[in-house]
Amino acid sequence: MYSNGLVGLDRLGERRDTSFSMEGGSSGGGAGVGGGGSGDDLDVGDPHRRKKRYHRHTARQIQELEAMFKECPHPDEKQRLQLSRDLTLEPRQIKFWFQNRRTQMKAQHERADNCALRSENDKIRCENIAIREALKNVICPSCGGPPVNEDSYFDEQKLRMENARLKEELDRVSSMAAKYIGRPISQLPPIQPISISSLDLTVGNYGAQGMGPPSLDLDLLPGNPSIPSMQLQSLGISEMEKSLMVEIATNAMEDVIRLLQTDDPLWIKSPADGRDVLNLDSYNRIFPRPNHLKSPDIRIEASRDSGLVIMNGLALIDMFMDANKWMELFPTIVSKARTIEVIATGLGGNPAGSLQLMYEELQVLSPLVPSREFYFLRYCQQIEQGLWAIADVSFDFSTMNQFVAPSRSRRLPSGCLIQDMPNGYSKITWIEHVEIEDKTPTHRIYREFIHSCMAFGAQRWLTTLQRMCERFACLMVTGTSTRDLGGVIPSPDGRRSMMKLSQRMINNFCSSISASSGHRWTTLSGLNDVGVRVTVHKSTDPGQPNGVVLSAATSLWLPVSPQAVFNFFKDERTRAQWDVLSNGNSVQEVAHIANGSHPGNCISVLRALNASQNNMLILQESCIDSSGSLVVYAPVDLPAINIAMSGEDPSYIPLLPSGFTISPDGQLDPTGGASSSSTGIQGSGARSSGSLITVAFQILVSSLPSAKLNLESVTTVNNLISTTVQQIKAALNCSGA
Repeated sequence: MYSNGLVGLDRLGERRDTSFSMEGGSSGGGAGVGGGGSGDDLDVGDPHRRKKRYHRHTARQIQELEAMFKECPHPDEKQRLQLSRDLTLEPRQIKFWFQNRRTQMKAQHERADNCALRSENDKIRCENIAIREALKNVICPSCGGPPVNEDSYFDEQKLRMENARLKEELDRVSSMAAKYIGRPISQLPPIQPISISSLDLTVGNYGAQGMGPPSLDLDLLPGNPSIPSMQLQSLGISEMEKSLMVEIATNAMEDVIRLLQTDDPLWIKSPADGRDVLNLDSYNRIFPRPNHLKSPDIRIEASRDSGLVIMNGLALIDMFMDANKWMELFPTIVSKARTIEVIATGLGGNPAGSLQLMYEELQVLSPLVPSREFYFLRYCQQIEQGLWAIADVSFDFSTMNQFVAPSRSRRLPSGCLIQDMPNGYSKITWIEHVEIEDKTPTHRIYREFIHSCMAFGAQRWLTTLQRMCERFACLMVTGTSTRDLGGVIPSPDGRRSMMKLSQRMINNFCSSISASSGHRWTTLSGLNDVGVRVTVHKSTDPGQPNGVVLSAATSLWLPVSPQAVFNFFKDERTRAQWDVLSNGNSVQEVAHIANGSHPGNCISVLRALNASQNNMLILQESCIDSSGSLVVYAPVDLPAINIAMSGEDPSYIPLLPSGFTISPDGQLDPTGGASSSSTGIQGSGARSSGSLITVAFQILVSSLPSAKLNLESVTTVNNLISTTVQQIKAALNCSGA
């Protein structure tokens, strides 16, 4: 009846005694087995049983028992009697010792088998994943398409059923539409497809003479190009893949928290500008990455920064976890964003534990700098009351979607720590850590700006966040600021409407000049080695003029500080020196809205003096922080401005913005330059010795979507940018730059 009991088991490797003798009776098998004591030793009726004393076997007894166990794990009764005589132990003790020893050996063998099976299972799982990835890239040698798998028949049946369902839906919609149109859909004239090929450039009698248009690769693209929905379809994420994502995100969160809260030896201060620089040797030692192949084309960018923002933690978390709000929060950095799949959600409205698979495209506001695409996991976790962490880490979405190419940009564990502070503020500590595969060399004038982590680093993200949070705070103000021009904007609703209109202008401008995958830029000769780059798109957005829009931009370097360039563009008194379209006329500010603590962050309504068209005004917004600045403007007629100022919805007011972006060149000023306090801009880092400027214009070529682009429009915008650049250089005494 004691066959299932273990007697004082110790670890096998220690060769400890596993049997005991009990004083007051014959020896027993040990604890939990019960000895062979007399009835006096085991008084069942006595609630306070006499405590037995246990004795271990001697070393000689253990040695003899172990030797016998190796020869015969199952001794018969005769062998047990012989052992009991030799070792002066009772046969029952011998029997129990062998039972316990066999049970112990069985447990160890099962444990070893489990380890071996687990290792084999992990190996097979890795091979399975590798085979699945390889099968996705297999190409049929005969037709060039994907191979036919075993489920092709069932896939074909599913497609047939879907096709039948869509036909029924089409018939139902057609019959409903016919009731309103008055005739069947089939009798309507066919819609002429819009050509996606290169536009014809006709000028003068080129076509009549048969010479043909000049060769310019100007593609007609849809307005506000978006991400193809086919690319970002998750195509169904299995539970196994979700478990893998959760594991990746959890590990990334641990790394991010450690990177955020650890200084030395992971982070060191740069002697040049005092910024935090990642010690890659310490990082690779603390966070080893097995099977990581190093390529000479791969470059690491890592940066960290911290500061206060005027927004509480929960509001920030809400904007970070919403792809549309994420774009609105960083319009100068994020050109596209979308949530592909929600892997996990928080409980009861709490964002803690939320996990999403997301896509984003990041930009520098110049057609010379390629955009960066990331498919990544974003994980939110609450560390303690009032302390949140956001972790981002890249996920290879190309293994799940055949329409997605492997990305050349990989986000290593990055993110931010958000700590609630008094008065609605939050302290943000931000980390950016990416691997970039430089297949195409960075343009020389942007090389230092990119490689110094100023273009996509933590400082740019944080300073942009600080500026945008100030803007949102100004948007919620109900009173009138002392810096606003009184009497022109009659109500807080009118002020908010003007700010929304101006924000849409900024968003439109930023999307029009980036080197996004939705833009195809063509370089025109002239000006400098950069040249003027143009692209064309058909505008159908209600917030833009309908028709064909020509966008043109160029970038240049000037040996002038970014602050001086920003002051030059913002000051209405110097506008006539660079604004070619003003014909030398001065402008007057008739309305002013402050949208930040820095006086340069504001919205203005300008009116041209001595102009022939008194009903046209200029809406202008300027914004500046330590990472760069913008001056964007658009002509708006007087009735439209009155609509916005009265507090009505400005969504349908057409805007076609132009403007300038100013960035530091990434090269440190040897003289030290102006301090942060003198310019009123907060942020770490030494001053830049020069400025990178992008000049961009948008022109409505025709209000007809089917119109053809003529060479005269291209020549006009090319001359417009060239003349503007020359006047800027002359005004800033940089003609030889």
